[in-house]
Amino acid sequence: MTRFSRCFRASPLLLISLTACARAEPPKPDAAGFIVKPYVQLGNVPKMGETESLTILWQTQDTEGDWTVEANGKRFTAKPQRVALVDVTPFRVYRANLTGLSAGKPVPYRVLKAGKSVFSATAMTRKPASAPYKFVVFGDCADNTPGQKAIAYHTYLLKPDFVFITGDIVYSRGLMSEYYTKYFPIYNAETASKTEGAPLIRSTVFLASPGNHDILDRNLDKRPDSLAYYFNWAQPLNGPLTVSGSPNTSTLQGDAAHNAAFVKAAGSTYPVMANFSYDYGNSHWTVLDANPYMNWSDPKLVAWLEHDLASAQGATWRFVGYHHPPFNSSDKHKDDQWMRVIEPILEKYHVDIVFNGHVHNYQRTYPLKFKPTGKRTEDGHVEGDFSLDKKFNGTTVTKPNGTLYLITGGGGAHLYDPAQMHQPETWKPFTVKFVSDIHSLTCVDVTGKTLKVKQIDENGKEIDRFTVTK
Repeated sequence: MTRFSRCFRASPLLLISLTACARAEPPKPDAAGFIVKPYVQLGNVPKMGETESLTILWQTQDTEGDWTVEANGKRFTAKPQRVALVDVTPFRVYRANLTGLSAGKPVPYRVLKAGKSVFSATAMTRKPASAPYKFVVFGDCADNTPGQKAIAYHTYLLKPDFVFITGDIVYSRGLMSEYYTKYFPIYNAETASKTEGAPLIRSTVFLASPGNHDILDRNLDKRPDSLAYYFNWAQPLNGPLTVSGSPNTSTLQGDAAHNAAFVKAAGSTYPVMANFSYDYGNSHWTVLDANPYMNWSDPKLVAWLEHDLASAQGATWRFVGYHHPPFNSSDKHKDDQWMRVIEPILEKYHVDIVFNGHVHNYQRTYPLKFKPTGKRTEDGHVEGDFSLDKKFNGTTVTKPNGTLYLITGGGGAHLYDPAQMHQPETWKPFTVKFVSDIHSLTCVDVTGKTLKVKQIDENGKEIDRFTVTK
């Protein structure tokens, strides 16, 4: 058990010697008072405007402090959100919203405590639609493995404008304690190295869709620091599900005290932040909760998805990100097909690429169209008819007739089915590329109407490359 685990029930003799269960303890603060050092997020700003903004977050012990952030010649107030969970020592998450920033410009910032600078870094605002930009995508990552640290390091070397995580952010249950040991130390390391990670999140915006290891475990009685996704991320709050306990939400499974403490601590993020959308440069991103409790045939969800994609038809590129892949050749998770039901909607609104995780390897489909011929079965199957564009090769033929699906789940957790990459007879007809013996990331360079996509492994070697044009 970790020090964040809830007290176990011991034998009566042992209980006699205990006056109370030990409370879970966050890490000890550093000299500046941080238990989590500052990192940058997009915040609740889905659309780009005349000026840009960023949100800086950090965590401290549960004590009063005079914290501010200085950037762009201004000083911004940092507001604390107290996280007081049952059986977890309280702590505070500070958020400072930096507003009035110029698009596509570096933003040097300093975090001040009682007027004294205790941390500094440089972030970057969103690029305008006319500018080229680069992003990195990976999933299934934070498990404190050599692969995770190597992927963090190579992400740092690529200098992306932002990073998108396709879910299963932290293993194995998305606990606050796991963020402290497996996420923050690697992605906010003081120096960049293949064996330690890199100082990424203090300067680079990370965004994420929630996976099953992030929000599917909701037993707050057993694990009161579950669902830490809702404490640690500051993302747009424009999703369709706003009421706790409503259909298609990660319904809480603790007693009244545990549930109430979590809801109060999560504040405005739960449950709405499980689904959201945002713009970056000339692209629109739609981010979905694909966990098995979701019914993406629900008229309310369908209406929201259609409205979101319809409103983005002015964007040059349309990307969708969620965890469970609908088109997967790996033996692992081959029955998890329920997200196939939205493919006709994505086709209708000309979605270019769907980024998935869940399966811990890399796979690329042909550009495809899919028409379901039946409803989702109890075991997750969705049968249907395929149309595959096998003329597209990403080199001489670069305009796809259909949507490309990438599984980029090799971000750090143990790999799935490494031998299967050498057994193409086991691949589904829609799969054109399959690499399962090494961790990897997806790097996308966007210049106007051209995407250049590379898959880069944990050693920095390119294992796939293709181009998409409009």
